[in-house]
Amino acid sequence: MDFVQNFPFFSIMLSMFSGTVCSVLPRKAAKWVNTIVISVVSVLSLILLVYLIGKKESYVYMMGHFPAPWGNEIRAGVLEAGMALFFCVIMLLSMLGGRKKLHDEVVESKHNMYYILVNLLLSSLLALVYTNDLFTAYVFVEINTIAACGLIMIRQNGRTIEAAVRYMIMSLLGSGLLLLGICMLYDLTGHLLMSNIRESVHMIMEDGTYRVPLLVTITLISVGLAIKSALFPFHGWLPDAYGYSTVSSAAILSSLVSKGYIFLLIKIIYRVLGFDVFGMSHIIDVLFAFGLMGMVFGSLNAIEENDIRRMIAFSSVAQIGYIYMGIGMGTQAGMTASVFHILSHAATKSLLFIAAIGLTDVSGGSRHFIDLTGAAYRNKWAGVTFTVGSLSMVGVPMFSGFISKLLFAQAAVQNHVKMLPALIVLAVSTVLNAIYFMKTVIRIYTPAQEDKYESITFKDMKSYVLALVCFIILNVILGISSQPIVDLIEQGLSMFA
Repeated sequence: MDFVQNFPFFSIMLSMFSGTVCSVLPRKAAKWVNTIVISVVSVLSLILLVYLIGKKESYVYMMGHFPAPWGNEIRAGVLEAGMALFFCVIMLLSMLGGRKKLHDEVVESKHNMYYILVNLLLSSLLALVYTNDLFTAYVFVEINTIAACGLIMIRQNGRTIEAAVRYMIMSLLGSGLLLLGICMLYDLTGHLLMSNIRESVHMIMEDGTYRVPLLVTITLISVGLAIKSALFPFHGWLPDAYGYSTVSSAAILSSLVSKGYIFLLIKIIYRVLGFDVFGMSHIIDVLFAFGLMGMVFGSLNAIEENDIRRMIAFSSVAQIGYIYMGIGMGTQAGMTASVFHILSHAATKSLLFIAAIGLTDVSGGSRHFIDLTGAAYRNKWAGVTFTVGSLSMVGVPMFSGFISKLLFAQAAVQNHVKMLPALIVLAVSTVLNAIYFMKTVIRIYTPAQEDKYESITFKDMKSYVLALVCFIILNVILGISSQPIVDLIEQGLSMFA
């Protein structure tokens, strides 16, 4: 075994144990440990990705070198390594962009706790990406849930506590359904490793036995993960959770947490059930319908909002609908579009939340649109960055959102049954996106008649500007160099199968 094949295990363990270390360190030391760990894991993920691209095949890493059913397995392919790298980069930039604001949002005595939760969240996301065992996936789903809930409520005002309670209730409902589905799957197959379950599922389909229990199992798992990833109509907890948490928490939650659950669902579709079996269950049609409704109703709710952060949060409901629409198409092209949109949305939504806080800071802390008038002149970096993110969300060429919508349109054309509703809703959603994002851009670039707020200079926000510039570069790279990334996604999905 090559030494580089240990990197997924090293990444998960390093992230997990760094959280323990942060609990006994001074505040500043904990901050640097968090930054260094995320950076190191990013480098390890990059090396692994390059290694797997050259190798052109995935591999399985046995934890403790014991075979099933006693052992546990990690599986790494191009898609897993690429997703792990992307998650680390987004988390690093989100922490960098919200670092200075953290002092105002969280009491100093809780800074260590904040870094502990971020490290645990990173370890759980990496485990969801790499694990080849369903029960291990469930364990880290719960770790992810607890860490995310902590990141919401650590600000400790009335709205965040309420948001955290709502998030926990809905998330535990989703976790419960997922656990029931895993238990039923274990009862049907006698396995927890994904590859072994898939063999047993195909035997069930060939024999024609237990098809109804298998359908119930697929439904439970799909609905459970849909609830946890805030698919419409299970999104009620999302606006407050994203809108009132710290800026780094909002960026991380919106771009990474829900995407980790969606990526796990994609792994289950390919690695556990098989793409054909999942398509035959017709659950895929339900996800498609909910995805379309999310694209429209999420955007309509965003248009009605007068709070910039809640508007961005409702936009996430629409963008998650895009991802489920692609999954629901039941084609490889649709799945490729969904995976690319996971990347596109993560890069853009974090950018928007980080930029929005810069606009509100120069508007007396107000998040209402009337007070944001002229904010882009008072904080030029935040104004430019928010405009870039808005153009990407609308689907303007040169940015990642355009490629996502192009891929979804191409995938829709390949599915004659679902083509018409997909293209219609895609067009309607694009128009709605333009309404609320361009309305905001016009507002922040409208000169205020009496500008009573002070401007901010570059010297006051060096780390903030660095994060914004990196987000813009990442968005443009996804927009103008998309083909190599799409090729890697297709290669990774073929390795899944």
